[in-house]
Amino acid sequence: MSGELITIAVLGITLAAVLIVVAMRTRRVVSTPHERAVHDTLHTAARAAEPLRGGLTEESAAEAAGPLRALTGADGLALYDADGTQLVYDGDPDLWTPPMRTAAADLAATALDAGRDTAQRNPAGGVGPIRNLIAAPLITDDISAGVLVVASVIDPGPGRVGAITEVARYAASQLQLAELDASRARLDRAEVLALRAQISPHFIYNALNTIASFVRTDPDRARELILDFADFTRYSFRAAGEYTVLADELRNIDRYLTLERARFGPGLTVKLQVAPEVLGVVVPFLALQPIVENAVRHGMAGRRDGTISIIARNVGPDCLLSVEDDGVGMDPELLRSGAIDALTPTGTTESDGAHVGLTNVDQRLRSAFGNDYGLVVETAVGAGTKVSMRVPKFAPGIHVGGPARTGAP
Repeated sequence: MSGELITIAVLGITLAAVLIVVAMRTRRVVSTPHERAVHDTLHTAARAAEPLRGGLTEESAAEAAGPLRALTGADGLALYDADGTQLVYDGDPDLWTPPMRTAAADLAATALDAGRDTAQRNPAGGVGPIRNLIAAPLITDDISAGVLVVASVIDPGPGRVGAITEVARYAASQLQLAELDASRARLDRAEVLALRAQISPHFIYNALNTIASFVRTDPDRARELILDFADFTRYSFRAAGEYTVLADELRNIDRYLTLERARFGPGLTVKLQVAPEVLGVVVPFLALQPIVENAVRHGMAGRRDGTISIIARNVGPDCLLSVEDDGVGMDPELLRSGAIDALTPTGTTESDGAHVGLTNVDQRLRSAFGNDYGLVVETAVGAGTKVSMRVPKFAPGIHVGGPARTGAP
């Protein structure tokens, strides 16, 4: 029995020691008043930044006003948009009397007209408890995106005015990041639209001619090809986002190749090897289409037969995709000189489209996943051409822009 008591006592002492160590470590994280002040300031700045990263709206201003007022140490704070429209007042409502609101709006308009990263002051003594109004414009790319107006019941010194100006600059930097994010999204959408516009008009013309040739000789085949063509164009011009799953991309390529096989007949051989575990990998929309289309043109140029191989492999954290043809190939020196358009066979009229399409895919891969993820081209004269890309199976912030289906293509 005494042994059990000793064991319990030892466990109690051990637990107490652990709790003391944990408490000391926790206290050591923010141990001095200065460290606590820095921690609180950074936390408050983060709270202000999050809503502003979505742009300056009534909703984001309402969320950011409290943290921004805490950073300035002001008694009241107001935010105005680039047109001088009031978005939010923060602080004691008694401070923001109608005369004060009018004075703040006038000062905000003055700051917008000045268009400089300089605070404007308006001593407001005699009208309510507010002694001073300070307006600091939110400058992004040399343009006023809005104005931050601070109300103070005391006369702020130069240090406080400087701090208010710095808080306005910080808020403006978050708005600028929001604009950069929006610009990148617009660029991504524009690149997808550009790629859609480059879907070969020759392919569309040839596909329709092929379908027409079957209307009388094989109506059932013509009907199937019409459905494939409709599904191909519907997918290619959908408005679902910049990304899709590999299964959907391969399914659409299968439609494209079905139409091309109907045109070339048994001369076009397609080999497809896909690891089932990579079908759900997210890839840039229309990332494979221009590569496969280029392989068909290159592999079948001046020939009656050719083979296209499409492989999707599971390689550790990545999915390795490759498209290979057995055409005439090309001189690798041309690739090293950056002549991607040389992948298009001599004598065709689509070199510019091929060049822009492959460059588009390469740039979108690097933009989405980093410079380690771009197109790799292997070729030699008389040895065909192989275009490969790696895509991470999981990438932060990359997701399908619309409903996606999974399954074999």
